[in-house]
Amino acid sequence: MHVVLYQPEIHHNAGSVGRTCVAVGAKLWLVRPLGFRLDDRRLRRAGLDYWQHLEWEVVDDWAALCRRLPDRRPWFFSKTGSLCYTEVEYEPDDVLVFGSESQGLPPTMLQSNADRCLRIPIRGEARSLNLSVTVAVVAFEAQRQWTR
Repeated sequence: MHVVLYQPEIHHNAGSVGRTCVAVGAKLWLVRPLGFRLDDRRLRRAGLDYWQHLEWEVVDDWAALCRRLPDRRPWFFSKTGSLCYTEVEYEPDDVLVFGSESQGLPPTMLQSNADRCLRIPIRGEARSLNLSVTVAVVAFEAQRQWTR
């Protein structure tokens, strides 16, 4: 499984997502620009001592990521997605794509992949979930499906 953070802004979230990736055996991809420095000690602290076990890579832009992951099924996560994240069957090589904390994924990306946009249902009183929580919910659902 591949977890993609598209232009993440907050080092604590990226570190926590890294820890989740170790727990589920996923590779973490960070798509620039990033809102933090990769040598930031706070990034590593958020992932605790798991960072040494994390498989991760940084790419300069979306096109570079697509070249590195050809022929893989991407799923795009957005509060505007038409399908619930539990309504699809995940495969071990799928690519789970999450947007930045303040902007989400670009509208053009969502529009051109409308049939692959998923959402986590939440109550109207909450605008959104924290990025690291969202990744964990989806990644563990994918893993749950494979271990039934």
